[in-house]
Amino acid sequence: MSIAIAIDGPAGAGKSTIAKLASKELGFIYVDTGALYRTIGLSAFRNGYTKDDKEKIISMLDDIKVELAFNDKKEQIVLLNGEDVSSLIRTPEISMMASAVSAIPEVRAYLLDMQRNMSKTNNVIMDGRDIGTVVLPDAKIKIFLSASPECRAKRRYDELVEKGMDVKYEDILQDVIDRDYADSHRDIAPLKPADDAIMIDTSGETLEESVNKLLSVMKEHM
Repeated sequence: MSIAIAIDGPAGAGKSTIAKLASKELGFIYVDTGALYRTIGLSAFRNGYTKDDKEKIISMLDDIKVELAFNDKKEQIVLLNGEDVSSLIRTPEISMMASAVSAIPEVRAYLLDMQRNMSKTNNVIMDGRDIGTVVLPDAKIKIFLSASPECRAKRRYDELVEKGMDVKYEDILQDVIDRDYADSHRDIAPLKPADDAIMIDTSGETLEESVNKLLSVMKEHM
């Protein structure tokens, strides 16, 4: 029987990086569900849609194909109509579009079966906003991973600067605050811990410390 571990938390909490490293340690498949919503957000952005173009975004779903795949290094990549867009979906603009499209029930339904099917036949660590509450409510382990907005903004700022992008910390911080509000106040599957989630705060911790804390909790509860 496969084991599913659900990791939820706000944008920039380090879920993807930490979960990816933990999955390698445990030999699990890592599933970054946020990348799926970001990919749909990218498609909407390319079409010139705004967060208010709900009906256009819903119609767009019939014309796109979103897939998770793995490259030669066994790293997860996300494909939009066959194009690897993994490096294009991490900008602040696409982050806000991802939050907007994820509030649309039809978008969530479009991706739900894909996410659940992965957990039926594989040991998975899946991260997102509503994995423990909606996508995998029966996950063996549920973790809610967070950090202060300032800490998360600094991590994202450093990441984007390292990629050569011209960004301002103040803008990133405001994006984080705006995204938190949007994710936690949407009507459909708002960001919140599952009732039985284990709360972990990584503010001020190094990546290694965060991964070790997560692995300790996982091994204890497996």
